[in-house]
Amino acid sequence: MTQIWAETALLPSGWARNVTVSVQAGRIASVAPDTQPGRAYRTGVLLPAPTNLHSHAFQRAMAGLTERRGPDPRDSFWTWRQLMFRFLDQLTPEDVEAITAFVQMEMAEAGYAAVAEFHYLHHAPGGQSYDNPAEMSARIAAAAQTSGLGLTLLPVLYEYGGCDRRPLGPGQIRFGNRPEAFARLLEGAETALRSLPEDTTLGLAPHSLRAVSPEGLTFAANLRPDAPLHMHLAEQVAEVEELLAHRGARPTTWLLDNFDVEARWCLIHCTQMTRAETHALAATGAVAGLCPITESSLGDGIFDGVAYLAAGGRWGIGSDSNIRIALAEELRTLDYSQRLRDLSRAALATAERSTGRVLYAGAVQGGAQAAGRASGAIEAGKLADLLALNAQAPDLTGREGDVILDSYIFAGDDRMITDLWSAGRHLVTQGRHIGREAITAAYGRTIQKLRSA
Repeated sequence: MTQIWAETALLPSGWARNVTVSVQAGRIASVAPDTQPGRAYRTGVLLPAPTNLHSHAFQRAMAGLTERRGPDPRDSFWTWRQLMFRFLDQLTPEDVEAITAFVQMEMAEAGYAAVAEFHYLHHAPGGQSYDNPAEMSARIAAAAQTSGLGLTLLPVLYEYGGCDRRPLGPGQIRFGNRPEAFARLLEGAETALRSLPEDTTLGLAPHSLRAVSPEGLTFAANLRPDAPLHMHLAEQVAEVEELLAHRGARPTTWLLDNFDVEARWCLIHCTQMTRAETHALAATGAVAGLCPITESSLGDGIFDGVAYLAAGGRWGIGSDSNIRIALAEELRTLDYSQRLRDLSRAALATAERSTGRVLYAGAVQGGAQAAGRASGAIEAGKLADLLALNAQAPDLTGREGDVILDSYIFAGDDRMITDLWSAGRHLVTQGRHIGREAITAAYGRTIQKLRSA
């Protein structure tokens, strides 16, 4: 039994003082306010830690390398994508493992207790399958073993280069599988995850409506009927135009008209939706997976968070391209995008909850749902995914209630984080991951090799 004591903690019933949380076998055994610390591990502000619901781990090694303008004067997602394709041709399984462990370490230090890895780099350069078709999935699992971060692995089905079913291009062939081969890969991924802790989850991810046929999407949806199912949706204007041309409907409308979208679905980005589509998606109970830093970096557009939340929609936060791993900044960027679009302030706040409370609660609850993870609150029975902030940080001194979250998100940043637990695993102490030196050294060797290549 591990005991954690907090001066202040955010419980399902609200803020409480002098809280002792008892943890056993990775789960919260009991929560007791108004207690003395005794021999418990002492913290300042204790919060439920969110899950990062969308990551492409290998792209972390590209951060900072794509900020020059390409030959097209209208540089966009599509030109960035070509750079990404050229970069990934250099990556070996060993490289992917080292990069993934490093980015998961950064996620823990930024306040994420788990990650849903949207994993589509399956094959060797040239598109040949490894002897073990799930070799790359096994490398993601090995990285999670090293970092200790909770993992929901989402192997990706990627069939075609577009809605016209054109063959995959040179940059895409490392992703590609037909449904039957994908099913075998998924079985191999399940085997790779068996060595990880019990909080590990296997889901699946049809990549997008452009890359997966309607019958492929049906196959994937039925392959694991109870598993988390993630898919990119309505990210780019060109995607909307392609779906309209080939299927006669916008991406969100087509999906909702043709599939039973419900709570196990997580639709990523959704930055190109009409108001009617926004309301319709909110009504399904699915999670909108928002990645505000990446969406800003790639010029994707602005998710209509105001309308979606007003309609009761569920959402969570992901780091996607991993150009920057910063939980507070993701939340701040989401809110500021709404303010800039609508010329307003405190756009997502309600009469009962401040902006920071709305943002943080949405990220925690939506991330847990999207990852199929039994977390999302400091209450008995939940996984002990916990985050501690330094109550003595200058911007938190003397702050109480929701103002703590407002100050963390809008005045501070992730340097306020002192500790993080993932299913009871104490991964971050004094702001640093317990394996930082070894993980960073392995990453450095990998980056040096890649740059030489």
